[in-house]
Amino acid sequence: MRIPILKLHDCLLVSIQWELDDQTALQFQEDLLHKIHETSANGVVIDLTSIDFIDSFIAKVLGDVINMSKLMGAKVVITGIQPAVAITLIELGIGLDDVLTALDLEKGLEKLQQELGD
Repeated sequence: MRIPILKLHDCLLVSIQWELDDQTALQFQEDLLHKIHETSANGVVIDLTSIDFIDSFIAKVLGDVINMSKLMGAKVVITGIQPAVAITLIELGIGLDDVLTALDLEKGLEKLQQELGD
C-alpha cells in the first residue's frame, strides 16, 4: 500500500495511518522525494500519530526521509510522535536535532507556516 501525500498550498501533508513494513517505508521515501521535486514544495508535515512503535529499519528510513527532504529544500515538521517511537529514535541515534516537532497535525501546520514566513 502507498501512503497518501497531499498537497496544501506549497506544503505536503503525510499522515501515516498504519504500521510500516520495510517495502512500504522505502516506497514512501521514494514517493515523497518525487512529490517534493514535482510540486516544488517548501515544507512537509509528517504525522505519526497512528504509529505506536517502529523498528530500527523504519527509524533509519524515517531519519533518511527527513534529511533527504531538507536537502531538497523542504522544511520538515514531525507530528504526533508516540512515547515508544521517541524512545526508539533516540536509542538508535537517529539525528532529529534540527527537526521541528509538534503534538498534532494542526499545531504542526501552524509551526510550518511560521517557519516558512506565511
